[in-house]
Amino acid sequence: MKTTSKLTLFATVACLSGAALVPAADHPAASLSASEALARLKEGNLRFATSEVSQGKPTAARRAETASTQHPFAIIVGCADSRIPPELVFDQNLGDLFVVRSAGNLVDDHALGSIEYAVAHLGARLIVVLGHSRCGAVMAALESDHAPGHIQSLVRDIQSAIKAAKGKRGDALAAAISENAREVADEIKAKAALWRPCRGGADCLRHLCSRYG
Repeated sequence: MKTTSKLTLFATVACLSGAALVPAADHPAASLSASEALARLKEGNLRFATSEVSQGKPTAARRAETASTQHPFAIIVGCADSRIPPELVFDQNLGDLFVVRSAGNLVDDHALGSIEYAVAHLGARLIVVLGHSRCGAVMAALESDHAPGHIQSLVRDIQSAIKAAKGKRGDALAAAISENAREVADEIKAKAALWRPCRGGADCLRHLCSRYG
């Protein structure tokens, strides 16, 4: 994985400009619309990719500001890989991103609950499922459908993406990584208690999948 790698938004899987959150009694107004949040992520990733001076370096003032409250503008569902911390990849500061991570960027009930909380109570309007090149979990699932210990749960849940990616043009691993991110985005859409009709505006919730590297 190259440090100059940029974010690729390879599919807007159920990119829901026509959906909104199920409201919670205490949810705040959206600080940024989904489109504004996506633009901010792209700008930050460009800074990271071109090694520009970081705009997200924490300061004492920022630490004090976020000590008692948080207002993340986006939710990032990413892999646990040590090389792709979303706050660095998107050049963001403390409190800007609500990050949910696991190997293979998979989601379970705990992750879905975390996403629902960030939308309903913190006001985030954009969910990005972030896959990445040479993902170890997808590589393991591509090599075998069996693995020791709890790693088995990872390769088991990625098998459907492996099967769906078979026969596609290009690199088998890259295709499987992309397909896995798409399936996770679809799972969030299907299982998270977030969606209802929406006619547009800042309160609308969108989600998409992407690949880094």
